[in-house]
Order: sequence, then C-alpha cells, then structure tokens
Amino acid sequence: MRLFLMRLRGFLKKETLQIIRDPSSIALALVMPLALLFIFGYGVNLDAEYIPVAVVSSSSGTIERDLVSRFDLSSNFDVIRVADMREAEELMQKRQVDAIIQLQPDFSARLSGGSPNGRMQAPVQLILNGIDANRARLIEGYLRSIVRKWVESRQVQGEAAAGPLIAISQRIWFNEGAESRNFMVPGLITLIMTLIGILLTALVVAREWERGTMEAMLVTPLRRIDILLGKILPYYVLGMLGMGMSVMVAILVFDVPFRGSVTALLVLSSLFMLASLGFGLLLSAAIRIQFVAAQVSIVAGFLPAFFLSGLIFDIESTPLPIQIVSHIVPARYFITISHTLFMAGDIWEVLLPNGLVLAGMSLFFLTMAYKKISKRLEK
Repeated sequence: MRLFLMRLRGFLKKETLQIIRDPSSIALALVMPLALLFIFGYGVNLDAEYIPVAVVSSSSGTIERDLVSRFDLSSNFDVIRVADMREAEELMQKRQVDAIIQLQPDFSARLSGGSPNGRMQAPVQLILNGIDANRARLIEGYLRSIVRKWVESRQVQGEAAAGPLIAISQRIWFNEGAESRNFMVPGLITLIMTLIGILLTALVVAREWERGTMEAMLVTPLRRIDILLGKILPYYVLGMLGMGMSVMVAILVFDVPFRGSVTALLVLSSLFMLASLGFGLLLSAAIRIQFVAAQVSIVAGFLPAFFLSGLIFDIESTPLPIQIVSHIVPARYFITISHTLFMAGDIWEVLLPNGLVLAGMSLFFLTMAYKKISKRLEK
C-alpha cells in the first residue's frame, strides 16, 4: 500500500503539472462552461415573444377592440392591424407575420345575438405559418389561451360566450412561471459535464503515445491501476469544479431554482462524471491518435448526449428503436436527475433508479478502460 500511494502521488503530481502547463485543459473545464451557459441561457429561448401577428377586422366595435387589445397587451405578440385578408396574406407570404387573426364583419352582432342553444356563433379564424410546426403549435396555444381568458371574462360579466360553462383552474408544478430557461440551464449542465469528461480524457492517453512519453512510462514500476487513477482523478477534480461553477451561475445569474440537496447533487454528478471520464479514457486508450480520439468523442459522446438525452427532443415521441438506443446514453439519466434536483427536490423514487444506472455505467466504462490500458507497445 505504501508503494502504491508513493507511485500514485508521483503520477498525480506529473498529471497536475501537465494540466497547469496546458491552458487548453483549464479553458475547456472552466472557461467553456461559462461561454455555453451564457450562449444557451440568453440565446436559446423556447418561449416565443413579440410574435408578429396580422389582425383583420373591418369593424371598430367595442367588442372587437376589447378582444384585439388583449393581443396588444400580451408580450407574446406584436399586432399589425390590416384592412383585409389580401394584405394579411401578402404579409404572411413575405414572412413578415407568423399568424393571421380574422374577425368577421358582423362579429359583434353575432356575439351579442347568440344562437338558440345559447352558444356564441362568432368564430375567430386563425391562420398559422406551419413551416416550423413546433412554433406554429406554440403560437396556437398562446392565441387560444388569450381567447379563452377573454371568453371567461365575458362570462363573468354575464354576457353570451362560447363553450360549456366550465371554469378550468390550472396550476403548473415545479416550473410555476413556465420559463424555458429553468428547463434548459439544468440540462445544459449535463451537456457541459459530458463535454468536459469525455473530451478531457479522450486525449490524455493518446497524447502520451503521440509525444513518445508513453514508452518512458512503460519502463517505470507504474501499474495499470496507477495509470487509470492518475489519469482519472485530476480531471475528475477539474470537471467537478466546472460543474460547481456552472451550478452557481445557474442559480445566481439565471435565477434557476435549486430545490434539492447539495449532497445528492455531488454524489449523483460524481457518478455521471466518472461515467464520462471512463468513456473518454476508453476511447483514448483504444485509439491512440489525438485527432481521431477527439472526433470520435464528439460523435459517440457529445452528439448522443445532445440529441438523445431528452433536452432538445422528447424521447417518448421518437421511434421505438431511437428510444432503445437512448438507454445506453448516460446523459439521459443525468438530465432526469438534474431537472428533478433543480425543479422538484430530492425525489428519491426518481433519483435512485437513475443513479444506480449511472453507477453501473461508471463501473463498466472504468473497467473497460482499465483492461484497454496496456503496458506493452503493441495493442
């Protein structure tokens, strides 16, 4: 044990000095997370605002003005009033508006008159630009919400309105303000940890082979376990520092709520970081060429974490083969963990199963990396 600790201490000192002398590793672990957080936190917003909308209304009655004013007062829309549908269609074709709202000329009269069954017969026509289907559905939801609230206000006033007399009282849990930033930023921390863990270690062994220093290490008393721990521990510390800094920025700068415990975050993020480091070290030991190892780490590590983790796309909506493949992506489990810790708290019915999967993946990748690290020149 004394000899083991002596070897490990010397090897760790060597790796630490190498990190200090290589600014790219420090930049990758500490500077890049800040850049990604600010780019995604401020630049990527799933909440559409100031959507250009054309409103076609040939009447200037009180009821029409009341409804149109609801769109004007909403921060989601930028209302452009037009005289007829032909002008509105031209704006839509030129991509100057994303939606058209048309009120019939006799909208007020039909609304006030009603129908024999007591329901409003004054339809509001909505035309959407469907090139971006997700944005179109989002705009439709905003418009329907405004119309529904306007109808409910008229019901309270005792006027005729559409639909059954049912009042829906809704409440959003975990993300009360329905802000996409609260969803994006915790997920982005997962991507940052994936990038740090895989990229940092994907180069460490390959760098030794390319620089010719691996031959020098092969003649030393170092064992495979010494090399494994010496390559993992410094980058684990560096990666966890990057993770901690990202969490602090998320809470203090972006005002993302954190309702879980710090202990749970440290333990579960450590499991995910070890899985990422083990995967990167496995690639580095198997490939031995820095450029190729870096490219493979992006394709096999970062891109699956970006597309198959559930951060950008709903995994449950993808084809079954894609759902099956996503189960081998560690980021899928840590995305769930980070969202739960930030939004809901320590819900162990969610945290524990995902944490156990990450523990199994960490053990698997570290074991495979240990077996792949060779004390021989040939593979």
